[in-house]
Amino acid sequence: MKLGRTIYEMLMAGARAHAQWELETSLNILKSRKKLLILALLTIPAIIFGLAFASDMLGSKTAYAPSFYDPFIFWVSILIGIVAGLITGCIGAGGGFVITPALMSAGIKGILAVGTDLFHIFAKAIMGTAVHKKLGNVSVPLAVAFLVGSGVGVTGGGVINRALYDYDPLLSDTFISVIYVVLLGFLGIYSLLDFFRLARAPGDVGAHAGESAHGATAAKKGLPARLQAMSIPPYISFDHDLVPGGKRIPALFVAMCGAVVGLCAAIMGVGGGFLTFPMFIYVLGVSSFTTVGTDILQIIFTAGYGAIAQYAIYGFIFYTLAMGMLLGSLLGIQLGALTTRVIKGIYIRGFYAIAILAGFVNRLFALPGKLSDMGYITLTKSTAVMLSTIGNWLFFIAVGIFAVWILAMFFLNIKNLREA
Repeated sequence: MKLGRTIYEMLMAGARAHAQWELETSLNILKSRKKLLILALLTIPAIIFGLAFASDMLGSKTAYAPSFYDPFIFWVSILIGIVAGLITGCIGAGGGFVITPALMSAGIKGILAVGTDLFHIFAKAIMGTAVHKKLGNVSVPLAVAFLVGSGVGVTGGGVINRALYDYDPLLSDTFISVIYVVLLGFLGIYSLLDFFRLARAPGDVGAHAGESAHGATAAKKGLPARLQAMSIPPYISFDHDLVPGGKRIPALFVAMCGAVVGLCAAIMGVGGGFLTFPMFIYVLGVSSFTTVGTDILQIIFTAGYGAIAQYAIYGFIFYTLAMGMLLGSLLGIQLGALTTRVIKGIYIRGFYAIAILAGFVNRLFALPGKLSDMGYITLTKSTAVMLSTIGNWLFFIAVGIFAVWILAMFFLNIKNLREA
């Protein structure tokens, strides 16, 4: 239980750091007329494509176009982006976890959902990240070693997903669903326990509260100290501005962390940001100051290389969906961040736990039908469809109620927000 709590705190710390980057990125886009014009030009083809083509556009097993394309899906992608943005802006963590399950629930193949989510993250990163402001935080040797490992991990993750899809598209969807069942189940259960724990505590808890004190001491003892003490050349030096003489660690461990981040990002389509922060802080012992800038470079490289080299050139990018999610998330994250000023954080935490658990239930209920179609279990078609439908309804109702509640609180308190 203690180990699970520690892992949960690490993942949430990383998710909060990634959410902060998401918020800064969206602000950089929305404040620039030039970037908004570029976004509009990129979106016009998606809108035209969405309005002009009917649902008889079919792809094959090695599809170079979306299978069963429906113009309605483009508008659904905007809603998915808004909801993910609202979650990210309100909680300061975790909105990206629901995107791939949401796309799969809307009928998109798992591998298309993963590739499209990576492309959406990459497009947002290159448009909105003000890299020059963070370059002073970057340790170049640390970044290079990490990105080498990340490149290996992304390649491996892309190969795994494509190999499974080439062998059997159902196996690919099942594999991605199982990964999300494990992740969302773990995060959802601990988020719910956190909600109950904080609900019993006196006083209000902010939406971004709960920062673990563990991170402040993790770099000074435990695993980071042991890794930094090992004699495995070549070495990488970092944090010279914060520690006299700086710190030193074998490059091998940095590359290994990069490989894990890249592998998870390419398989799940999440960019890897929620893993980079805890690995740098809790595993490698890097200061949060240095981690911020290096993480930005990691997101751009990992998402870009994964989206283009591992998915786009093989036809596994749904361009219209990516643009829809980008538009929706830019709006959602701003509304979500503003709304945290007028509602109690404990309520947001409760809705967050429910939304994550809804994603878990959604993918869990989809598994029996996929396993039945693959011949691993015996299940009638009607039962499989019923379970999948229940999972979809539970998911969209839960996140829909969350989104409507946040939007209602925003508009009801818009006068107070203007004054603030």
